[in-house]
Amino acid sequence: MEKLLVENIAPVIRASNTHLQTFTFTKVDVGEKPLRIMGVKVHTGQSKKQILLDLTVSYVGDIHIDVEVKKFFCKAGVKGMQLHGVLRVILEPLIGDVPIVGALTMFFIRRPTLDINWTGMTNLLDIPGLSSLSDSMIMDSIAAFLVLPNRLLVPLVPDLHEAAQLRSPLPRGIVRVHLLQARDLQSKDKYVKGLIEGKSDPYALVRVGTQVCTSHVVDESLNPTWNETYEFVVHEVPGQELEVELFDKDPDQDDFLGRMKLDFGEVLQARVLEEWFPLQDGGRGQLRLRLEWLTLTSEASKLQQVLQRNRGISSKPEAPSAAILVVYLDRAQELPLKKSSKEPNPMVQLSVQDITRESKVVYNTSSPVWDDAFRFFLQDPANQDIDIQVKDDTRQASLGSVTVRLSRLLSAEDMTLDQWFQLENSGPGSRIYMKLVMRILFLDAPEVCLSARPCAPGDVETSTSAGSSVDAPPRPSQASPSAQFGTESVIRIHLLEAENLIAKDNFMGGMIRGKSDPYAKVRLAGKSFRSHVIKEELNPRWNEVYEVLVDEVPGQEVEFDLYDKDIDKDDFLGRCKIALKRVLSNRFLDEWLPLEDVKSGRLHVRLECLPPTPSSAALEQVLMVNSLVQTQQSAELSSALLSVFLDRAADLPLRKGSKPPSPYVSLSVRDVSYKSKTSPPTSEPIWDEGFSFLIKRPHVESLELKVKDEGGQGLGSLSLPLTQLLEAEALTLDRWFPLAGSSSGSQVLLRAQLGILVSQHSGVEAHSAPPASEEAERPPGGSEPELYAREGGDLEGARPAQELRHRLTHADSNSDLAEAPLGQLQLTAWYHVDERKLVAIVHSCRKLKASSKDVPDPYVSLILLPDKNRVTKRKTTVRKRTLNPDFNERFEWELPLEEAARRKLEASVKNSVSFMSREREPLGKVQVDLAQMDLAQGRTQWYNLKDDRSSS
Repeated sequence: MEKLLVENIAPVIRASNTHLQTFTFTKVDVGEKPLRIMGVKVHTGQSKKQILLDLTVSYVGDIHIDVEVKKFFCKAGVKGMQLHGVLRVILEPLIGDVPIVGALTMFFIRRPTLDINWTGMTNLLDIPGLSSLSDSMIMDSIAAFLVLPNRLLVPLVPDLHEAAQLRSPLPRGIVRVHLLQARDLQSKDKYVKGLIEGKSDPYALVRVGTQVCTSHVVDESLNPTWNETYEFVVHEVPGQELEVELFDKDPDQDDFLGRMKLDFGEVLQARVLEEWFPLQDGGRGQLRLRLEWLTLTSEASKLQQVLQRNRGISSKPEAPSAAILVVYLDRAQELPLKKSSKEPNPMVQLSVQDITRESKVVYNTSSPVWDDAFRFFLQDPANQDIDIQVKDDTRQASLGSVTVRLSRLLSAEDMTLDQWFQLENSGPGSRIYMKLVMRILFLDAPEVCLSARPCAPGDVETSTSAGSSVDAPPRPSQASPSAQFGTESVIRIHLLEAENLIAKDNFMGGMIRGKSDPYAKVRLAGKSFRSHVIKEELNPRWNEVYEVLVDEVPGQEVEFDLYDKDIDKDDFLGRCKIALKRVLSNRFLDEWLPLEDVKSGRLHVRLECLPPTPSSAALEQVLMVNSLVQTQQSAELSSALLSVFLDRAADLPLRKGSKPPSPYVSLSVRDVSYKSKTSPPTSEPIWDEGFSFLIKRPHVESLELKVKDEGGQGLGSLSLPLTQLLEAEALTLDRWFPLAGSSSGSQVLLRAQLGILVSQHSGVEAHSAPPASEEAERPPGGSEPELYAREGGDLEGARPAQELRHRLTHADSNSDLAEAPLGQLQLTAWYHVDERKLVAIVHSCRKLKASSKDVPDPYVSLILLPDKNRVTKRKTTVRKRTLNPDFNERFEWELPLEEAARRKLEASVKNSVSFMSREREPLGKVQVDLAQMDLAQGRTQWYNLKDDRSSS
């Protein structure tokens, strides 16, 4: 007990508050009264290598613990404590030698009952920063420390390699909680000494063990609607439970409105559970929840299905997760020493998007062992990275870093990488060992599931009986949008770099000046973006691109705020802004903006206005240009704008009892979704609403439309592939569309139009023919356009003779397919002089040869030869069951131009075969000698695939 308090709990308390940095335990006496075990239940777990014990424990002890905060001369303590609950002990792993069990893992599934007799508590609460705490809040925090997902691990054998996995195992499942609404709540706001009854300002606390989420407050309502979604990690089922408490928000003390509890065993059994739950413990009213059990699966093929379903979920405050990532941080080797040749104190920061977690510090070693684990929810694992920063605990120096593209896990065996990773910007032998495990969150249930319990009073079912249309007015044949429909533009914001930022990370009371860890926040038209953090840099380069839909509402501005990332509170580094009117009028701006409200610093940005063009002729060019200018830090650039005007619907099915529905429409493309207004009860609703979507790849995306009753019951759906718009005149469809899954006459009237986003200042131009002097260089079948990459973009007013252009010759070889029995691979290779990076873009393959009866699941593996350690290896994502896969994925290597020219780029096309197999079936490869290319000019070409056993 003394070791646990001094070594584990005391450091946590000191780090929790700046006023508790001198907190110490001065006396620890566990007393003479023992812990009593009132009952034992033994059962086997999910694995045959473990035994589970559930111990009903009761402790009424004479424990005596004294603590002191020296800075404030404060002494307090505990004299007597009671603890009652069910403690789970897991004996795992079982081994074939004494002591038979490798380790003990202990935790409370539910919060135990805890009662502590404090001494000197008033002294402790007089400390600045602690005055807002209470006795109950402190005991809740201590009780939570003992509850899942926190576990106490006691190794029984030396060198236990599974310690991190035992301390943080993969969850049993994830429960997605949709907090929908409540009704008939108690009124807590009373006026004139209770004579006048008001309403309440309800909010909800949603708790699973130590995981707690708080909803927003709904002002003055006894029937609040939240429509918020939360996701919780669940380990022990049955056992762990969901607890939701409702409160009335007040300026002084919030009033309790009631609670409900539910064991997750019911959710696991039902998979989807949606119902009204009565409030208990003195509460009145009911709470409506939808609970979904998400299974963890290692089948990467289910990811697209999960993403497609998530796109139809309107989720707040966070987008729904598609996967979970668990990182087991093991050890590092040969980290660089400090300048004084002293051993460092290494710690690790792990970041996925804007979520950062930190490991413990291991002191005075260049080969630390952390044996730690971390968890991240992922919204789009195919396009996300994890950034690993190894730093000295003083935060003054980076010891190395590595970035892992999470798409690698999708094609890895069992979606797991268990290996050494070479650290960049570190010593020659510096590396870190990690195990990365990804699991897809799959809802193994029908789209609509009925509650396992009886419906609440007042709930009714719907039917699809048809109604009459007597005296119905004539229906229009086309939609009638307003003149402003489809007039939005897309603003592309290129956040490049900053200079001369203020150093905020100072040490030893400001005697030693450090640097800053800057990041930027960008705001426009109600949208906000946040860049990644650049570690220890006063002249950071982000190179990130954001896209925002705007209209010509006057007074709008593009705002930039810069901050220094800190563990506690981020420091302000300056702000600047630029009027949107300037961007709309000039179409393109490339400027250095001075930072305001600070002593020094400026920000370099490019802003371009992209009006949509109703012509598909430029689409292939736009897709090619986007792949060339795409940055690794940014999401895929948009190639088109989809504008949808939702006019009306006709002949919608009626409710049970021939009552008309109150319909609304949800529209979604990929992960972006909108909801129309809800119409008054009618089977002929009129919405007259417009919606806009940014489109990445029109060839493969579709508009998904669902008509629903206000109760959530489906009334019909429409799936409109955008390829139909590409084939339509002026890229527009304006007509009635029949609804699937509805009555025979149900249809919806809408106008959908597509506009291609052609950038005139991307730094890459397309020309239908080369200059006359270059006519001889045109490849066979020269109808395909040629692309030119221009350094620094097209600055307004520059003369053509001054433009430095890089010609990317576009060699087509349709006529050579007969000489390529294994198929062909299209690659672009060029050198980005500004960023000093070799860039390769894998576009597509065609006419691949299947070596078995099954259609392959191809992907492309790249490596720069020679490479003994294979650190330059890159992989595309896997395309399912196709002989003509499209990838359009960009890869970069940081190396000088001279070194790049000495390398060979080898691209191997392989069949992923099966996630259960380590074997990867080769389909062919090419080897591009970069010495034979002018990398500064670059080249896009189709290459004939050769047999993997032969050299090319």
